[in-house]
Amino acid sequence: MAKIKTIGVLTSGGDAPGMNAAIRAVTRAGICNGFKIKGIYRGYDGLINDEISDFTTENVSGIIMSGGTILKTARSMEFMTKEGKEKAYQSLVKEGIEALIVIGGNGSLTGAKEFAEMYDVCCIGLPGTIDNDLYGTDSTIGYDTTLNTIVECVDRIRDTAQSHERIFFVEVMGRDAGYLAQNSAIASGAEAAIIPEDSTDVDQLAQFMERGIRKSKRSCIVIVSESPKCGALYYADRVKKEFPQYDVRVSILGHLQRGGRPSAHDRILASRTGVGAIEAIMQGQRNVMVGIKNNEIVYVPLAEAIRSDKPFDKKLISVLDELSI
Repeated sequence: MAKIKTIGVLTSGGDAPGMNAAIRAVTRAGICNGFKIKGIYRGYDGLINDEISDFTTENVSGIIMSGGTILKTARSMEFMTKEGKEKAYQSLVKEGIEALIVIGGNGSLTGAKEFAEMYDVCCIGLPGTIDNDLYGTDSTIGYDTTLNTIVECVDRIRDTAQSHERIFFVEVMGRDAGYLAQNSAIASGAEAAIIPEDSTDVDQLAQFMERGIRKSKRSCIVIVSESPKCGALYYADRVKKEFPQYDVRVSILGHLQRGGRPSAHDRILASRTGVGAIEAIMQGQRNVMVGIKNNEIVYVPLAEAIRSDKPFDKKLISVLDELSI
């Protein structure tokens, strides 16, 4: 196996606070250990279109505190095709890139896994997603910052909820994972969280209304994981029809959850995993995601990292239930 000399780094999928800190760590740790680093702009689309530049320490100066990603990002439909992957591979060959570090979530790391299998390219993943849904790491880059952003927003919404005696349904991101909704509900003192991990035959809304309102609470906060079918608007409409005596409002936090300065936790996580990615390449590891478990760096095969059954601690549901009486 030829010695790796040049490493490419890209950010892909939804942006997450801390991605810049990860780019900085990869660049500086790579240069410190004798590698040439190349930044790939606009994710896999940029790889396909050869939007690639040499990176030095100066390129990443003063970015650790910035949200978003200086490399820009995109969700590439073309890379999902065989032809797109072939174009991307030709760009790697042209630029002399022998290893690729991908900072992103489930879809991005799935693309890295498929690319690595198709062309025998060394791909290393960093867990950059606010959803916290990647298996094998306690936390993902961006999750902690987003959680704090949600809590700050809910604290403000509660002022209005109490002043007007309203029920607020607050919709947060998370797609198929309820980590943001459940933990932000606990941290903000919300009365309930409606999450995919708690979906059973029991009607979550009816259960909440019976428990949360029975003590004459006329102002309540319910955090809802986004869903195309059963989001905050769905539950608010049900309350209006089934419990017309209550004043109901909806707040969909949307993309404001993604922005902002990364927290100290996310900066440290991004820095440690970025250095860990370079160490993985130096150790000859291939096609793994760098995570942190029990405060230790771990290397998780990409196939395991993207699996959809990251354990959700059901005790969190009981904690919220007991504290919301």
